Amino acid sequence: KSVKKGFEFTLMVAGESGLGKSTLINSLFLTDLYPDRVIPSAADRINRTVQVDSSTVEIEERGVKLRLTVVDTPGYGDAINNTDSFQQIIRYIDDQFERYLKDESGLNRKNIVDNRVHCCFYFISPYGHGLKPLDIDFMKQLSNKVSIVPVIAKSDCLTSKEIKNLKTRILDEISENGIKIYNLPDCDSDEDEDYKMQVNQLRASIPFAVIGANAMVEVAGKKVRGRQYPWGVVDVENPDHCDFIKLRTMLITHMQDLQEVTHDVHYENFRSQRLSKGPGAPKVVEKDSTDKLLAEKDQELKRMQEMLAKMQEQMKQQSTSNLSNY
Repeated sequence: KSVKKGFEFTLMVAGESGLGKSTLINSLFLTDLYPDRVIPSAADRINRTVQVDSSTVEIEERGVKLRLTVVDTPGYGDAINNTDSFQQIIRYIDDQFERYLKDESGLNRKNIVDNRVHCCFYFISPYGHGLKPLDIDFMKQLSNKVSIVPVIAKSDCLTSKEIKNLKTRILDEISENGIKIYNLPDCDSDEDEDYKMQVNQLRASIPFAVIGANAMVEVAGKKVRGRQYPWGVVDVENPDHCDFIKLRTMLITHMQDLQEVTHDVHYENFRSQRLSKGPGAPKVVEKDSTDKLLAEKDQELKRMQEMLAKMQEQMKQQSTSNLSNY
């Protein structure tokens, strides 16, 4: 039934501009999700706020339909002051949880459209010596709301030894800062040996060092998707060149698990917190709004007290007049 109905999957991509996020997503799904994108100038980026853009595309392979939504975050990490630059992203994730909770509580529960974010590819710059403070802050804040998969972008600018050292450094920093990233589930004992080996290889490749390319390049009479350099060609689908195939394999083979983790862990955490506040869960309000609400409450209380005093006076007068009649 699920195969016939098709699958819904929402993938978020986050990271600084210029790390090849759009190119990699187009390479992964062999589509052009951003045909009309305009690259902002340096002047426009100074005070630029983070946006959240979503693009949906329907992919069909071997009779199985996939409704893929890619959520991009242009402007993230671009401004001079990036404090709280991920608040807009957190708000978007919570809004999707809130919408799903309302739909789940409604009458038409069979046809709920699942727009919850199931996975986040977080792009790490290859030019530094590990994670930046912004990377650590972002992943810390979002690790309890979405499954994060760290990705080293543009890895063709690093040697094999540099990639290995950078991966070790990133994993150490993730562990030191208590960041929770997506862990591939353990294989069952009755699983195929080839599948077990594949999962172990994928687990050992995290964070995935990737290269994106949408152009076809000819190598020895064969056309491959890659990048042409003066010294040779980088084939993005060659596992010796980068982890592109491993990243795609991880996403395809563990798509169901990512959805289950989102529903059973992240959404349940949000749901329990939301319901514990009650149906009229108070929202965060500004100080001025609070003062205004308190003043209104005081006026309401004063009016009720006056009405009560008036009713008591009327009852007293009525009882006096009744006694005088006797």
